[in-house]
Amino acid sequence: MLAVVRKPRTNTTLFKIKGDIPSGVLEYLEREFGQDVEVVENDEELLNIFDTDWYKDVSKATTPGDTLKIYRENFGLTQAGLGQKLGKFTRQKISDMERNKRSISKDVAKKLSQLFDVPIDRFL
Repeated sequence: MLAVVRKPRTNTTLFKIKGDIPSGVLEYLEREFGQDVEVVENDEELLNIFDTDWYKDVSKATTPGDTLKIYRENFGLTQAGLGQKLGKFTRQKISDMERNKRSISKDVAKKLSQLFDVPIDRFL
């Protein structure tokens, strides 16, 4: 069972409670949050996204440059900032790698792998 409590007037989820939810907890949530509580009793099995055709298609279409840009942005780094962390790389070199105009060498991929704590093959 899943209970979802939404923030009033925004439809943003405040929190979710999964599992066997005691009736007293459900009653409290419904009393406090009223119509913003949604109880879902769905016993569908969870799907591993990595096994889906969608993920496989997206993964094939994602280039090392796309991956570099995603990790850089997720870590809140600018192209110049990433260049400094890699050691005297200009913003333009990072931009060229992200746009696949410059390949990512094994040495740079190793540094990226260590910096972002991910397997090296994500950048090759």
